[in-house]
Amino acid sequence: MKITRSSTGDDAVATAKGPSDWFTGDVYIDAAAASPPPSRVSASLVHFMPNARTHWHRHALSQTVFVTEGVGLCQRRGGPIEVIRPGDRVLFEANEIHWHGASGDRLMVHLAINESDDDNDAVEWLDPVTDEEYNADRA
Repeated sequence: MKITRSSTGDDAVATAKGPSDWFTGDVYIDAAAASPPPSRVSASLVHFMPNARTHWHRHALSQTVFVTEGVGLCQRRGGPIEVIRPGDRVLFEANEIHWHGASGDRLMVHLAINESDDDNDAVEWLDPVTDEEYNADRA
């Protein structure tokens, strides 16, 4: 058993600001799970402030997000923008290009669960979601 303390000690994990080459707007990330090999799963609690969102991206081994708080939006390339709320679980299929983030007037928090292996990184980041794309009609 290993306990990683959230706020004290040498192995404490601090909240990280989401980098601007992955996100638009204010996003904060807390590592929730990072198991050593042979495990391939990692999970992060991602906090999106209103209007914040990921860039377009894809996951070679799929991604699941579980909304825990607020109101969010998500979209796969070519599909409608979907509104997501607490308790909603979204599966993005392997290599499905997509984005997700907060609505314009509410924050959104989700648990992002990803896999990686020796041949596949957890995520491939692409171009930013434009304001026009983000503000398009909702499903």
